[in-house]
Amino acid sequence: MGKVIMHSVVSVDGFIADDKGEVGPLHDWYFSGDVPIVVGGGEQYDHSGDSSGIKVSRASAEYVRSTWESIGSIVMGRNLFDQVNGWEGKPPAGDHVVVVSHRPKPEGWHPEASCHFVDGATAALDKARELAGERIVAVNAGDAGAQILAAGLVDEVAMDVVPVVFGSGRRYFGGIQGQHLLEDPHVVIQGDRVLHLRFKVRR
Repeated sequence: MGKVIMHSVVSVDGFIADDKGEVGPLHDWYFSGDVPIVVGGGEQYDHSGDSSGIKVSRASAEYVRSTWESIGSIVMGRNLFDQVNGWEGKPPAGDHVVVVSHRPKPEGWHPEASCHFVDGATAALDKARELAGERIVAVNAGDAGAQILAAGLVDEVAMDVVPVVFGSGRRYFGGIQGQHLLEDPHVVIQGDRVLHLRFKVRR
């Protein structure tokens, strides 16, 4: 069974979005480089908003590409799904998406997409593991990710730290309670306006 990695782009004060769920400058580095990132060779949803596609700096490119290629499924919360409309059924990485939600999939929404709605974070992780097989399960940070981390089911924490201070908003670790120890970072990569960090969760 593949690893479970909790991941998001995050401000230096620990926020993955502002109070309205907007990411502001957090994702600028995805579109400001000169190396295009395409995973799997298929047509993907264009997250740029201007048809330019994802292009990162050379310092970030290999890390981003290798990480995305290793992902089999993504676990996300319902708020993020609604906000990005599930990436129109074409996630940036992985073949499957599992949404933590008390509500079902919207009627008629992209029936061709492997997108599953599961009530409860740990049950969603079980489904994502089943779908991913030996590949990585990427858990979006926030409340759903925090619940999975608190349950002791996250193997690594990955953060793409952007030099901006939000002051308030949606926290990377949601409303997690208690102390959770991580190992020293085993990945430290300085990109252009982003610092890539990965920590193993101490058992």
